[in-house]
Amino acid sequence: MKKIRGKKTPKGEKKEKELHRRQEDHGDLLTDPTHFKVHEPAPRVTPKESLGSRIHSAREMRGLTLQDLSSRTGISLETLEKVEANKMIPPLGELIKLGKALEMKMGYFISPGVEKPMTVVHADKRLVVSRHGKKKSEEYGYFYESLAPEKANRFMEPFLITMVPSEVKELSTHDGQEFIFVLEGEMRAQVGDQVEILKPGDAVYYDSSSPHLVKCHGDKPTKILAVLYARSQ
Repeated sequence: MKKIRGKKTPKGEKKEKELHRRQEDHGDLLTDPTHFKVHEPAPRVTPKESLGSRIHSAREMRGLTLQDLSSRTGISLETLEKVEANKMIPPLGELIKLGKALEMKMGYFISPGVEKPMTVVHADKRLVVSRHGKKKSEEYGYFYESLAPEKANRFMEPFLITMVPSEVKELSTHDGQEFIFVLEGEMRAQVGDQVEILKPGDAVYYDSSSPHLVKCHGDKPTKILAVLYARSQ
């Protein structure tokens, strides 16, 4: 019997929503918001300077619809709409996927920066890049601080990240490499079948194209220095 293509059935829509839900529910510290600690207050930015506006401009410049971008990245249409409307900011792993889909460095979305041979970020002026949650009353969300937002055309993206305990077990993959140095607490790192427990002063470097998962170990928050390199752009 010949298949009829057309409007999706309720069953088909339900299956598609479930797929997007699974994609957003799991991931490593870069893609799963439940790993991170809510930080107040977060700095406000004008729509012209916002990450959502830069993603919107890059998408239109490429002649892509939101549905096109969703298909290329695996990020749900609903999430992309919120991102472009500046109602939420995606985790770092999703920024890497957006950068690849839009043929832009992920750093452009965080901050385009300026052409300087050297930039400095003082401890009291670090930029809190992202924060989001379901409700203010819920301890849900994350924050990460960019350590090089003013350097244009940067090949590395250094961040200071705080994670909270999580039950996530799914491994994830995305383009690039990651370097992590543990500052406080303990962290569980898994790449493939290899599992290591890292303590303050320990470091790990791996290809993020390999199945991996990093998360808190124990019941206390963990603070790390993470440097990302997405070689796809």
